[in-house]
Amino acid sequence: MFAANEFFNNVLSNLRTFQLRDLIDILVISFVFYEIFQFARRSRAGQLVRGVVLLIVSFMLAYLFELRTVRWVLNNFLQIGFTAAVVLFQPELRRALERLGQNTNWAGLFNWRRSDPSLRGVWQNAVVAICDAAEKLSDTRTGALIVLERNSNLDEIIRTGTPLSANVIPEMLGTIFYEGTPLHDGAVIIRDGRIVSAGCVLPLSNNLEMGKDMGTRHRAGLGMSENSDAIVVVVSEETGIISLAKNGVLIRRLDRQNLFNLLQEEIIPPQDEAQKKKEVPWARLLIKKGGAQDHAAEQAEQKG
Repeated sequence: MFAANEFFNNVLSNLRTFQLRDLIDILVISFVFYEIFQFARRSRAGQLVRGVVLLIVSFMLAYLFELRTVRWVLNNFLQIGFTAAVVLFQPELRRALERLGQNTNWAGLFNWRRSDPSLRGVWQNAVVAICDAAEKLSDTRTGALIVLERNSNLDEIIRTGTPLSANVIPEMLGTIFYEGTPLHDGAVIIRDGRIVSAGCVLPLSNNLEMGKDMGTRHRAGLGMSENSDAIVVVVSEETGIISLAKNGVLIRRLDRQNLFNLLQEEIIPPQDEAQKKKEVPWARLLIKKGGAQDHAAEQAEQKG
């Protein structure tokens, strides 16, 4: 038990010299482990992560109770554990790193497409057309998969389909997704408020919690939102239910107004603040000028 006594003595010694930077150090590590556990819960790698944690706990117990043979085996196993974890968790690690690049604020500095105020009018018209088309497709039980590109570049997905260059109008979307057309099974990609490709193949989600009433079209929409920051509108062919996929989350049973509100919030670029500042003083000046003229006219009438 000498090792255990030495361990607790080291802990007490460290507590005597505990400082603020040590608290920050502990909080950072705690946050990292919390995110790792949350990631494990949301992914299919959860069982593997629990196995790794069990090995680490076993190693600590072997160290405390001086189980030399067990400690030797675990020590040699953990030496190759990092490489094995990278191989086993490769898809999940790649998805996590992609999410990190998509969700950070500094990533937006390298892509100005969505914040370009000149695209605001184009996107507004496109959102209205998408909502109108989704409502009609829902009424006729016609399946649809519409991907709206944001900051993540979707060139790889676009190349899997047929290139197009068309305005987003309900008639165009209805024609593409009509059951008799060759492109109705794939997804439509919309970039900068215009249709750039149709019949595209999307990555499927590995989410095991999806309901049995959701088929390949929903799994493709969810997978696209997991692998990029794109917004995906899904119309079910079996039920006509309208859904929206965003950041790996599927929002279901939307009507036209709810879909419009979500798309307006996520897709339409904000107004240029500099333009607002230029317009407001002129508006105020016109109001003051008009008010002064009206006041002078009232005084003239009273004198007359």
